[in-house]
Amino acid sequence: MTVTRIGFAYNPTIEAAVELSARAAGWCQVRGIGEWQLPSGDTAALVRELPTTDVLVVLGGDGTFLRAAIAVTEVDVPLIGINLGKVGFLSKAEAGDMEGVLAAVAGGDYTIEERMALEGRILRGAGRAPGAPLPAGGAGSERLVALNDIVVARGSLARGCRLGVAIDDSHLATFIADGLVVSSPTGSTGYSFSAGGPILDPGSRNLIVTPIAAYLSAIRSVVVGPSQVVRCAVVDAFEALVSVDGREDLPLAVGDVVEVRAIDRPIRLVVPRGSQPFWDLLREKVALLPS
Repeated sequence: MTVTRIGFAYNPTIEAAVELSARAAGWCQVRGIGEWQLPSGDTAALVRELPTTDVLVVLGGDGTFLRAAIAVTEVDVPLIGINLGKVGFLSKAEAGDMEGVLAAVAGGDYTIEERMALEGRILRGAGRAPGAPLPAGGAGSERLVALNDIVVARGSLARGCRLGVAIDDSHLATFIADGLVVSSPTGSTGYSFSAGGPILDPGSRNLIVTPIAAYLSAIRSVVVGPSQVVRCAVVDAFEALVSVDGREDLPLAVGDVVEVRAIDRPIRLVVPRGSQPFWDLLREKVALLPS
């Protein structure tokens, strides 16, 4: 693929990311490659620019990457992360290697890695008892998009929730727990892992369903296929919310149902030649495996 235009999504709150964005723009201009720069959280603006863009480069940490990834679920453009954060699990290079990475991308010296993303929907009042009044706002559906995970959890008070969990039409369990994580393979090293879930190869297509601190539950986690739908109903809770990739929290009421499924079209990640394989990264960068 001939690269004629590169987009840069950066974290505007990190001075180093702003400076790196300017440096990247200069690199493109010297080589006659079109470029643009936008904050990673400005999804609407990113979506407007992406149709005429060959590659999206994300400058920042994992949070910056997750915000930028929302846009490429709307417009299919490959993306690559340049890490400026602490861990940078989603990035394929560090800031000091940026020029080399851009040269590899411009020269086509890379492969593509596909990652499964998640779509969630909040169905307001869908799980309410027969005859019970609708919550404020009535029944409705709100769409959520995540690369890592969608989490239903208790609010600020240390009181567990009663959550009814189903896989397709089969009731899995009713958990009394701090919450439930529905994760993609990419997100399996995050919140799901902290709650006791397994680590999956990030290129696989599965949903990981992991209760958080479940009371008297022998189930730590289950892994289901990409065609299945996970449904989590708020049966009882003093406060509850749904968190999407840790970037936004939306309140839930008793009777609300959160549905999570795989998005059919994967997100495409650019992998420059010589990038560290996932299992090496897992062992060396975050020390989750013994050396």
